[in-house]
Amino acid sequence: MSQNTHGFLDRFFRLSERKTDVKTEVFAGLTTFMTMCYIIFVNPQILSDAGIPKEGAIAATIFASVFCTLLFGLWANFPVAIAPGMGLNAFFTYSVVLGQGLSWQTALGAVFISGFVFFLLTVTGIRRRLVAAVPDVLRSAIVVGIGLFIAFIGLKNAGIIVKSPSTFVSLGQVTQPGPILTMIGLLVAVILMARNFKGAMIISILITTLLAMAFGVTPVPHRLSDVMTFTMPDITTTLGKLDIMAAIHYGIFSIIFSFTIVELFDNLATLIGLSKKAGLMDKNGDIPNLNRALQADAVGTMMSATFGSTALNAYIENAAGISEGGRTGLTAVVVAGLFLLSLFLTPLIMLIPSVATAPALILVGALMLSEIKNLSFDDFTDTIPAFLTIILMPLTSSIAEGLAFGFVSYTVLKTLTGKYKEMNLFLYLITAAFIINFLYHG
Repeated sequence: MSQNTHGFLDRFFRLSERKTDVKTEVFAGLTTFMTMCYIIFVNPQILSDAGIPKEGAIAATIFASVFCTLLFGLWANFPVAIAPGMGLNAFFTYSVVLGQGLSWQTALGAVFISGFVFFLLTVTGIRRRLVAAVPDVLRSAIVVGIGLFIAFIGLKNAGIIVKSPSTFVSLGQVTQPGPILTMIGLLVAVILMARNFKGAMIISILITTLLAMAFGVTPVPHRLSDVMTFTMPDITTTLGKLDIMAAIHYGIFSIIFSFTIVELFDNLATLIGLSKKAGLMDKNGDIPNLNRALQADAVGTMMSATFGSTALNAYIENAAGISEGGRTGLTAVVVAGLFLLSLFLTPLIMLIPSVATAPALILVGALMLSEIKNLSFDDFTDTIPAFLTIILMPLTSSIAEGLAFGFVSYTVLKTLTGKYKEMNLFLYLITAAFIINFLYHG
């Protein structure tokens, strides 16, 4: 790389100011990509369950990730990569499309509108105030509940948990190839992560896929073209297929509201945590360009719906790249470039079976369970709302239902026990919106 190029990158990304260099940023980007690229394999699998053509889902996942990650890198100068969120994709498929019977086109319309609502909440500063208004106990319970829901989906996809007419769900035939392969993949991922091995999940997915080929669960590639291609995947099956008017017709207080609430708490908390780790927070607690990052997130969500994928998240896996020295948007640009290159691996991604991605779902769910340490069980007016939030997400197969019961029970219990001083206007407004949603759609 020439001196002029080095100089331009240093000025544009403020490398020297943030005490980093090009080599460090490139390595940090590679590290981040290795830890979060499993989403390329997992997200299309989940979206295909909603009826979205898998090839289109692959292209939409990659293009959405590239677009928003470049926004974070070039506009907000954040060392953070963005991709369709785990939990948000599960909510889209299993709660909205399969659970409530909406078409995937209508659900994408709801994602787009929620992104637009996000943008308005961000530019007006309301988004920060909303997140700050939600008590810590509910925020932690939401993360734990979503984690259990994701893990439940992984266990179901693996055949470890199956339907039962007498007990609703029961243990599947764990000696079958599917459950065995999933347990092997989970074991590989856990061992690698325990040893701090970069890219543990993607390695687990690839090893499980190879074993699935050996067991005859998935086809064996015979040519190079079965693994990689120099032709872009067909995105025309998903690009611009969202149905905004159908989403509006269904009801602004229903799916759109639920999407907005589910998405609301993710990115801001994650971005603040990652910014602290990267040393980007000043002595007053302010983070340069945070508003740009939040606006990029909202615009990215609208573009993701347009491509044919779900709402986007700043992945906590970015902490791996930050730990390797990533401090600027150059890290994000490197990740975006690697995501773009993965388009050539579309045939390989098409071969990945659900039993290979199931361990990633289970493991992500397990990692989200760590938030339970922040829950206090000394006050029943905290314990019961947290419990309802956590337990009802997997049992109703709906993140929105868990959220509703959590917020409503918290508000009612605090008010009726004389602890209304722990409440605020925003909490009452969110609770009122959930109640209206219940009354409107039962």
